[in-house]
Amino acid sequence: MAFIGNQPAESFTSFATQEFSTSATTSYTLDHAVTNENEIALFINNVRQQPGSGKAYTATGTALTLSAATASTDTMYCVFLGRALQTVNPAGGSIGSSQLSADAITGQTALTSAPADTDEFLISDAGVLKRIDVSLIGEKNTPYFEMRLGSDQTGISDNTSTKIQFDTSDLDSDSGVDVSTNYRYTVQSGGAGKYLLLATGRGDTASANDNRDVYVMIYKNGSAIARNEFGTSNTSDAQRIGKTVYTIEDLSEGDYIETYIHINSSANANTNIAKSFISRMSGFKITSS
Repeated sequence: MAFIGNQPAESFTSFATQEFSTSATTSYTLDHAVTNENEIALFINNVRQQPGSGKAYTATGTALTLSAATASTDTMYCVFLGRALQTVNPAGGSIGSSQLSADAITGQTALTSAPADTDEFLISDAGVLKRIDVSLIGEKNTPYFEMRLGSDQTGISDNTSTKIQFDTSDLDSDSGVDVSTNYRYTVQSGGAGKYLLLATGRGDTASANDNRDVYVMIYKNGSAIARNEFGTSNTSDAQRIGKTVYTIEDLSEGDYIETYIHINSSANANTNIAKSFISRMSGFKITSS
């Protein structure tokens, strides 16, 4: 539509103001820095004061100085004459790619390390823009653990399933490893989920050509859930046999995991050994579901 004179304003403006909590003083602090007192209009008890040295007040930076002290019962406020504020926001959905600078994202400071859990992303949730913490995206594969034999476990009974007494903890993210009493890993509070579990055991017999077979087993809450074995014929017995077993298992809080070894020697001697360093158990949570 044609018009005469200045183009009508497309937005309205107001001026920033500040209210003061008064007391018996001549010194106050402004919310916004000013060059001098002429950039504010000061009102005491709704009466506009005269600015200038030797008059009602002076101002510089954020310091406001009165020529006479106020009382705690006075009301005082100021208007910042140089700080006009727009009161009309862009219409909803009116900002598009043409209104954004080409470097709106690429021009920002680059993150040079892994984002913290409290860092945030912007996502579209069914067309609604929302923010989400990094901690809520993906899985961290925790808890995780690894325990092993630091020294040989001797005197293992022949042809009997015996718990490997892991005495050294290498990894333990959630304090679930026990290497002193029960030699197991126990799922702690908040750790329930689907786990990948691995166990390796090496069984040695007292003499060469004396080891018929070795089983290595993962136990959950006292019962075997996975087993791997190696056996030989009586004519080709070995002395050292190592096996690894793994499984994916749903674990709940309080479930515990142990490793057992079964050594069968042709001599039927109770002098079998679970070998240190090689014998170990580890695991980590794959997902919470």
